[in-house]
Amino acid sequence: MERTAFVLNALKMMVVVGIIILVGNQVGYGVSIVAALPGMVMIIAIGLVSLVLAQEIPLKLPAFAYAIFIATLLALPFSPTQDIFLQFTDRINFLATATPILAYAGLSISLQMDRLKQVGWKLVLVAIFVFFGTFFGSAIVAHIVLSLQGII
Repeated sequence: MERTAFVLNALKMMVVVGIIILVGNQVGYGVSIVAALPGMVMIIAIGLVSLVLAQEIPLKLPAFAYAIFIATLLALPFSPTQDIFLQFTDRINFLATATPILAYAGLSISLQMDRLKQVGWKLVLVAIFVFFGTFFGSAIVAHIVLSLQGII
């Protein structure tokens, strides 16, 4: 019974997030909700299966690792599901999925303000180093790759 409640709660949450993504996809990118719905159903199904696998398989892998694995299998060039999977999921813009994820992250952080106050300036310092490191690391890799290709 506990597993059923978990799956139903996860499904409810994913449907709400899916609706937000579909609306964002319509407003931001002009893709009809009806046209993007099959792709969103596929993404929700992958997410739900991933959550169940993360609970049932005794490996210590997070659910998103299973989601990546399943989506990769469905999209591989030699997979019989590739054409239909990509046809429907290509209608959902990646940035439309970021809106509810970032909103959830913001809400999660705001609920932990007392803890953030304890960490204080150290968190800001670490964040600055992470941002700069990520930016310059990406720029260095891009420069090397573009130089090797003779583009720059």
